[in-house]
Amino acid sequence: MVERTTVRLPEDLLSRARRKATAEGRTLTSLIEDGLRMVIAEPRKPAKGKRALPRVSAATGGPMPGVDLRDLSALQEADDLAYVARMKRGNDSA
Repeated sequence: MVERTTVRLPEDLLSRARRKATAEGRTLTSLIEDGLRMVIAEPRKPAKGKRALPRVSAATGGPMPGVDLRDLSALQEADDLAYVARMKRGNDSA
């Protein structure tokens, strides 16, 4: 059974798809159908695991083994994530 449906696509993508279908001597419908079949047939990629933040020792206040204090971008990212978590907790209590 064949069904009709409406799909909203960006103009540039639709234009490129039409040109490709024409160049291959096929219909836009067959191009879209083949593309959907390819996407559906692909094995699913595993979801990314939870990101681990560097641990800080509560006993000494210093970094735990494996935390590189020279990696400033990683330290800044950990600080930003901690800040976002604090803001979320603050907003939840309001």
